[in-house]
Parts: sequence; structure tokens; C-alpha cells
Amino acid sequence: MKKILIAIIATIALLAPFLYLPPSTHAASVLDKGAVDDYVERYLNRNGLPGASIVIVKDGGIAHAQGYGHDSEGKPLTEHSLLRIGSVSKSFTAFAVLQLIDEGAFGLDDPIVRHLPDLKMNDQRFGQVTIRHLLSHTSGISTPTIVSKADTLEKGVKRVHQWQLQSDPGERYSYSNANYWILAWLVENVSGIEFAAYLDTKVFSPLGMDDSLSPVNSGDSVPGLPRGYVTAFGTAISISEMEQMFTGSGGIVTTAADMGEWLAMHTRNGVSASGERLLSESLLDDSYSPQPGSEHYGLGWSLSASDIAPKRMQHSGALSSYQAQQTILPESGYAVAVMLNSFTTTFEHAYAISDGIIRLTEGQAPTVKTPIPTIIDFSVGLLTLLYAGLGIRGILRGKKWSDRRRHYSALRYYLRLIPQIIPIAGIGWLLFIVPELQDNSTTILDVFRLWPALAILLFVIFLCAVSITGTRMYHRIRGGISQ
Repeated sequence: MKKILIAIIATIALLAPFLYLPPSTHAASVLDKGAVDDYVERYLNRNGLPGASIVIVKDGGIAHAQGYGHDSEGKPLTEHSLLRIGSVSKSFTAFAVLQLIDEGAFGLDDPIVRHLPDLKMNDQRFGQVTIRHLLSHTSGISTPTIVSKADTLEKGVKRVHQWQLQSDPGERYSYSNANYWILAWLVENVSGIEFAAYLDTKVFSPLGMDDSLSPVNSGDSVPGLPRGYVTAFGTAISISEMEQMFTGSGGIVTTAADMGEWLAMHTRNGVSASGERLLSESLLDDSYSPQPGSEHYGLGWSLSASDIAPKRMQHSGALSSYQAQQTILPESGYAVAVMLNSFTTTFEHAYAISDGIIRLTEGQAPTVKTPIPTIIDFSVGLLTLLYAGLGIRGILRGKKWSDRRRHYSALRYYLRLIPQIIPIAGIGWLLFIVPELQDNSTTILDVFRLWPALAILLFVIFLCAVSITGTRMYHRIRGGISQ
């Protein structure tokens, strides 16, 4: 379902004009906290986002941490507010795996089946998949569109038993959450403790990340974590998170203050504030370096292209009601994390805000762009109104349409209904059939969560097609009876 929506999004996005507003801040030679706050607040207001929490690290220390806006309970967001970070969690999972490699528990190029003998896949090549392949998304594992339900890490991992590799191990990069479910299970099996407990003991506690935790499922209760939002038509709608098992791939709940401690450790080359080394410099360097078959992904970190300045090690994250972005800038000693309590399908706001903050750290003035997602949503909204108007017109003219074709044979008459039956079949399959296939964890509500404006359009098209088809069939049958 997500692949279908992403294809639609990409098509629309290519047509969207990129306009700019003149910046209201002036470039500064040093970080100006007031300029950061002004920029973030302007960005949130311009894009209709409810809130954000950010942290800026400089040379191993927190330079600025701040919250903006509000949560779904009306409380102000602060740097201590709990938020989900989605796939930014993968950097933590990779860190845990590398810690165990540091201890000699296994090797980076060990086949995963050597340490997880119960793990199988419906593909003979799976025996060649190494821990490095999983960390760098070069395993050949590609998460299918339809994924069955799971409520534990073990059940989630064992879903891959019936899957097949999409490419030879090490051949090419293909991002997959399943790689990191497997890695989290590896940490559990080798360390002998649950993955969440490992993170708490070996990562969170040594760094003083006292508010951070890693639930197994998105539906697990997290005290102090309100619902997030999905954006639509320039505003935000509070909504529950999409149900999924995301241990290892996207489950961490944390705060901007805690993310500051995490990033500060990275800028101190793996040493905590108390002086404890949590990971060797050599493995940290490996995590920031391109891997075979993966030019722009290391071991749990994305790597910026060579033409992007300044150089960045980063990772984004998104769930159905949150977005996050973390970035390390090795040349300047800065690191930035941006966490949003909202999700926008058509744009990575967390990345854009982070980029603006990075510009400020570089002594440049950031710009606040015209809200492209709002323009896209209203364009989809206009299309929805147009289709609704044509649909109502078609319903009202149903009898006249049928009377003009009264002399048609039944076969010819019903063949003329195909243009209306096609959207009924296509959209009906997406909304009502896909969520029921193979014990799929996706629901009808998830279509709305992913993109409300598109969901409304699809629903209107479906209703209009059903109504027009039903009206024309009714008049055909009634006309036949009267004759």
C-alpha cells in the first residue's frame, strides 16, 4: 500500500513549484540561539505544524535545546518532551551490534545464521547474508508491501521465513526494516537480555538518557507520550499511531535533551560525558563509512552525497504521526537533532528544519520555503471537489443517461459501465481488500493516516463511482420492468 501511495506522491511532487520567501534572519558568524528559535517558530507557523523539539551539539557539549508549540494534550513541547524518532532508532540498533562486535561476541562479516541458527528464509542465498550486510541494507532482504501482524520481536523476525531475497547478498543497497528486526534479535540472543533492556543498560544509562526507552510495538502504552498528528490542508489532526512491531527498526521514544547526550557522545568519538568509552573509534569510523554495495549508507548511518556541503552523517525517521532527523557535521563539530510530533507524507519537515539550523551553524541565513505540502493538499482537495461535482451531476443525470441507451443490449449496456467499475475495483481493493490479505497489519484507517487529502479523494471517487453505477443499473432494471 505504501509503495502505491509513494508513487502517487512522487508524481504530484514533480509538478509542484518550488517558491521561496525572503529570509527574515541575517547570517551570523557564530550560533545565535535566538535566530534558531525564530527560524523554527516561523517554519512551524508557515507549515501548520503543531510542535517541534530540537537540540544542537557543539564539540561534545549541548549548545542549545528547546521545544516549540504544543502536544495533543495542549501542553507546551519542551526539550524534555517524549517523542518517537522512527528509523533514527536504527543508529542505536547498529551501535548495540557494534558494541557486541567490540566485545568479541561475533564478527562484522560473520553469516547471521551462525549466531541465529533458527533463522531461515525461503532462499538458499540467505546463508551468505552477513551482519555487515544487514547493517548496511545490502542483505538483499526487501520488506514486501503486505506484512503479516506480529506483536513480539521473535514473531516479527520469523515473518521472513517465507520471504525471498530480492538480490544477491552484498550486491546492492535496498532499505528494509527487516534487516534491523533481525539485528535486534541478534542482540537479544547473544547478550541474553531483551533488546530494550540491552539499550537501557548499555546505551541509555551510560549516556544519562534517563527518559529514553524502546517499546516493542507502536500500540504499547508509554506514560507521558501523547498522540502525534498527521498534517492535512495546512493544519494538523491528532491521530493514533499505525499499529506495528518496530523493535530495532523504529521503536525508540526519547527527548531532545537525551538525543543531545547521544550526539555529544558521537562528537566525542564514542566517549560518554563521564569518560566511559562505549565504542571503539575504529568501529565508529566504520559506521560512518560507505560499505560495499552501499555508497551512501554506512552501518546505521546515511552518508551525504559528495556534492553536499558540509559533509553529513545522518538518519531520518518517520512514523504515521512523528518525524525526526539527526545529523552529525564532522567538519564543524556540530550535531543537530530535530523531532516533530507530526507526520507529513509529501515532505520531510524534520530534514528541512535541520538543514535550516545547519545553515545557521555555518553562518548562513536559512529561508522558509512556501509550504509545498499544503499546496499539494489543496490541489488534491480541488480535484476532490471537482470529482464530487461531476459525481453528483452523473447521479442526477442517471435516468437520462440510461434512457439514451435503452435500446442497447444488456451486454453492451453493462460494458458501458466499465469506466465506473474500474475505480470501484481499484480503490475498493486498496481500501477494503489489501488490509485483509495474508493477515496484513494495515487497516483502512492507515490510508487516512498516511495521507488524509489523498484518502478523502479516493473515498469520494469510490462513492461517486458506486453511486453512478448503482443509479444507472437501477434505471436499466426499472426501465426493463416497465416495458
